[in-house]
Amino acid sequence: MPLVILIVFHSNIISGQASHHYNLSTAHHTITPILHNSNFLPYFCKNLFMNSFEDLNLSKQLYNAIADLGFEKPTPIQFEACPVVLSGKDVVGIAQTGTGKTLAYMLPILKDLKFSRQLNPRVLILVPTRELVLQVVEHVKSLTTYMNTRVLGVYGGTNINTQKQAVAGGCDILAATPGRLYDLALTGVLKLKDIKKLVIDEVDVMLELGFRYQLTNIFELLPERRQNIMFSATMTEEVDALIDDTFISPVKISIALSGTPLHNIAQQCYNVPNFYTKVNLLSHLLRDRDEYHKVLVFVSGKKYADRLFEALEERYGPETCVIHSNKSQNYRFRSIQQFDEGANRILVTTDVMARGIDLDKISHVINFDTPAYPENYMHRIGRTGRAEEKGKTILFYTPKEEEAKLAIEILMDYEIPVVEFPEEVEISKQLTPEERPRNIEISGKIRRTQDDERGPAFHEKKLKNTKFNQGGSYLRKMKTYKKPQKRGDKIANLRSKKNK
Repeated sequence: MPLVILIVFHSNIISGQASHHYNLSTAHHTITPILHNSNFLPYFCKNLFMNSFEDLNLSKQLYNAIADLGFEKPTPIQFEACPVVLSGKDVVGIAQTGTGKTLAYMLPILKDLKFSRQLNPRVLILVPTRELVLQVVEHVKSLTTYMNTRVLGVYGGTNINTQKQAVAGGCDILAATPGRLYDLALTGVLKLKDIKKLVIDEVDVMLELGFRYQLTNIFELLPERRQNIMFSATMTEEVDALIDDTFISPVKISIALSGTPLHNIAQQCYNVPNFYTKVNLLSHLLRDRDEYHKVLVFVSGKKYADRLFEALEERYGPETCVIHSNKSQNYRFRSIQQFDEGANRILVTTDVMARGIDLDKISHVINFDTPAYPENYMHRIGRTGRAEEKGKTILFYTPKEEEAKLAIEILMDYEIPVVEFPEEVEISKQLTPEERPRNIEISGKIRRTQDDERGPAFHEKKLKNTKFNQGGSYLRKMKTYKKPQKRGDKIANLRSKKNK
């Protein structure tokens, strides 16, 4: 009976809801099947009391930093990953964006990291983009407020000599993009021989961006005896191959697979005929500034991002900004900062912003183009509805994109509600160059029949032009000897002819 009463007080853990209370009979019916499952019982008992960061067995300095940040209890991925990372085993964590993967590996790493004056880094964190490097550095600095820990971020697009000087000054934790890290290692300034823990964050994005070659080269520079920690939002064949080549009997932790719908995000979609009608519909929706106060708009490529930005800038002016990989680093940083602070209401971007970037209070995520890969849809909409807040997302799809929309619904096992197209929105007849029909010309020779009438410009070839080119005297001699001759062969044959 005491066990049942204890379960009543902690029934919120089972349901995942913190504010609900259940009576004794409800708890009994809820717990009885669980207690009969011997495989689940240790997991249940372990989770029963895990309701705060205090239960993760961290250091006092980390608890003070967590309190300053305002975090009350760990997320599922943090709760599952922290003990495994502390054990020293290789870890592979799969969780959706916005679930706190950065803290899941940083908290146990910082607990084990002792003070040292050595110059070479002991923890290496690899991330795919420059924005993520800065974000990781910021998170580490906020967690090490009460610790004497040095953290440094290096990335491409900036002066490498400045980063050489920073690396030479020494650090404990190094966050880097693979390309710049490998460049610094080749110069000899950065030495990776003391790395004890390697973290690869958003590894699926790295492989999509073509960093497999740099990752392989970096692994060769690292000591063999190290702990490997990998976090990602999706699992692909390439990721599996990387794990098999690099990790040693890793512990796999999977929390909320990427195909699972995000229940705190309201989804809807519009059937739109073409690009410029999408522009008209988006402009119509954005008129409501109170509802759409912080909007992230995803498009499929850089060219479309610039095209949409130009169209929105004419109507909304300084409220709009754009980010993609062709923009300069300073421009991208400034756009993110202005959008995060509320100076810009609308941010147009490609999938470079779909993963890892942490932006608060996004009211809507609008998929201006339907992503070709269903997993990318989950990453996009994961930018809203973060930290248990309600989010909203809208999908625009054309008849050509309907198949991609169906793939998304199959992955989520959820049919996105279709909203009726507003009558007041103009359906544009203007088409982009990609949408215009192409005139396909059949290449090749045109065969004429004997009855074809030839035009007045036609004339027969002159007699001298009808002769067949025999290739000169050398080719005529070749026919005599039946095979091509080298210069030495020709001289020998001439001598043999003279001797005859």
